[in-house]
Amino acid sequence: MTRRLQVLLDEERYRRLEQAARRRRSSVATLVRDALDRTYGLQGPDATEAADRFLARLPLDVGDWTEAKRDIAGAYERAPDAQ
Repeated sequence: MTRRLQVLLDEERYRRLEQAARRRRSSVATLVRDALDRTYGLQGPDATEAADRFLARLPLDVGDWTEAKRDIAGAYERAPDAQ
C-alpha cells in the first residue's frame, strides 16, 4: 500500500470499530479497508459474485419441470451408490 488516508472519528465510533476489529482479530485499518471495498466495490468481485453475475446474463432454458424431475430421478437411480 502506498497511500495514507486520515479520517477523524468521534470516540464512540472509534471504540465500536476497535471492538469489531478485536472480534475479527484484525486491525481497525483492515476493517475500514474491507468496509470501503464492500460499500464502494473497490475490489473486484469474488468468485461467487462473479459466477452469479455471469449466470444471471445467460438465457437458461431449464425446460419442463416434469421432464427435468424424471431426468434427475433417472440419474440418481443409475448412480453407483444408489440403493
